[in-house]
Amino acid sequence: MLAITSMAVGQGTLGTRTGSVHFYSHSPIEDIEASNNQVSSKINTDNGEFAFLVPIKAFEFEKALMQEHFNENYLESDQFPNATFTGTITNIGALDLKQVGEYSLTFKGTMTIHGVSLDFEQIVEAQVGKKTLFLVTEFYVNPEDYEIKIPAGKKDNIAESIKVSVKLQYPLNP
Repeated sequence: MLAITSMAVGQGTLGTRTGSVHFYSHSPIEDIEASNNQVSSKINTDNGEFAFLVPIKAFEFEKALMQEHFNENYLESDQFPNATFTGTITNIGALDLKQVGEYSLTFKGTMTIHGVSLDFEQIVEAQVGKKTLFLVTEFYVNPEDYEIKIPAGKKDNIAESIKVSVKLQYPLNP
């Protein structure tokens, strides 16, 4: 949250708490998915600075036991309560908030999950409406890259690469 609150607030800053992160793991044994609607994000539209925060405990699963194992055994959410991304939109000049339309933006920075920070670059689709900016993207995360340990007995239950979908909605000033 520090990255989000410390971002310079100016005329070109958009913020939101309206959005979602959804992940999906497919394996021959079972499918695992969860959603989180408690995300926070800020964009400085002048210089492209971007920050995004996801509280881990806010992921909701269909099965309570999966949610408990996710928080206690895998993501260790008491020790690592948030996942974050901080960086920049490298082509912020391509985004025209006064022009309704679709834009392709490149986000580059650092994603931190489970206390592990890695360089991350992702194309994000932006849709500018009259009153709203939508950002949508999908990418894959490998738990082992973020030192998330999967017990040998559960390796077949969890995909090696987990699909993550992000949708954010920012109100635009009239």
